[in-house]
Amino acid sequence: MPFFVHVLALAVFAQGTSEFMLSGLVPGIAHDLSVPVGAAASLTSAYAIGMIVGAPVMAALSARWPRRRALAGFLGAFVVVHVVGAITTDFAVLFATRVVAAIVNAGFLAVAMSVATALVAPTRQARATAVLVSGVTLSCVAGVPAGALLGEVHGWRSAFWAVAVLCLPALALVFRSAPIGAACEGEVSIRQEARALRSRDVRRAMLLAALVNGATFATFAYLAVIATDVAGLPGRAVPGLLAAFGAGSFIGVALAPRLRGLVTVMCVLAAGWAVLAVASAEVVPLFVLAVVQGGLSFGIGTALIGRVMRAAADAPTMNGSFATVALNAGAFLGPLLAGLASETFGDPRSAVWVSAVLAVAAVVIP
Repeated sequence: MPFFVHVLALAVFAQGTSEFMLSGLVPGIAHDLSVPVGAAASLTSAYAIGMIVGAPVMAALSARWPRRRALAGFLGAFVVVHVVGAITTDFAVLFATRVVAAIVNAGFLAVAMSVATALVAPTRQARATAVLVSGVTLSCVAGVPAGALLGEVHGWRSAFWAVAVLCLPALALVFRSAPIGAACEGEVSIRQEARALRSRDVRRAMLLAALVNGATFATFAYLAVIATDVAGLPGRAVPGLLAAFGAGSFIGVALAPRLRGLVTVMCVLAAGWAVLAVASAEVVPLFVLAVVQGGLSFGIGTALIGRVMRAAADAPTMNGSFATVALNAGAFLGPLLAGLASETFGDPRSAVWVSAVLAVAAVVIP
């Protein structure tokens, strides 16, 4: 595997940490900036929307840029907005930095996916995608808990500073190691590449990715509440449960290139969510199923990223953005549906049933 693919994974790790760490920093931000908790929590939604909008727009704008300039520009902007976020005392400015951070993160990820798969032979593209996505799973295992702990000890601003600093080695390596030329040879036609979305195979792969990722984050967003309110665990056990889910995710991503019988595995995923909904009051099944479902979810999700990019092979500069949009649409809608279900039925386990329904939908769609 080319060294530069691992450089991209390091940058994705830093950006993934930034995306997911907000859940543990909301109370501190609300108190420090004198805003309601709900307003502080909206920073997470702002990031998700920025990712959805930013992926195709940034991929299109940067299509004719040399790959080194595109990657370094997006990552450099990501560092700058985190510095601004760390020093601002204005919530509106902080909100704006989260939107901009998401947009440039989406641009970086879309370009990185295209570059990573272009650097390897077709038989190795699934492995290159898995290495890239491993940066996200590592952020769940290590980055998010570390960010939450740092915010608890030194304040939420320290977590923003830490993300900015973490990006610097990746930025230096991008300048040193990134391919200089464009990701594909010849003149790039964004309009022509966008026609790939007319393909039934592309749309179906994107829908599958959105449904599976929606199922993943519907439950992930409520794991802490399920642990304390359903299983009766103390708050100090929550990081361990999240780490268990993240560890399973990392294993799933590592095994994704060997995944066979995708429909069968998706059926197992749907069944696993249903079992978790029923058994989540018991501590041992809760932890075991967190590992299993994390592994299945991210393993299938990684495989579906590859399916989107293969289906849109005629759009080499845009196919990474198609996958990014699909994944983040799921990451936005899954927790939203889970929240509606939990409020309607007054039970956080309803979020897990939402995951089960979304996973079943992914199996049965034509």
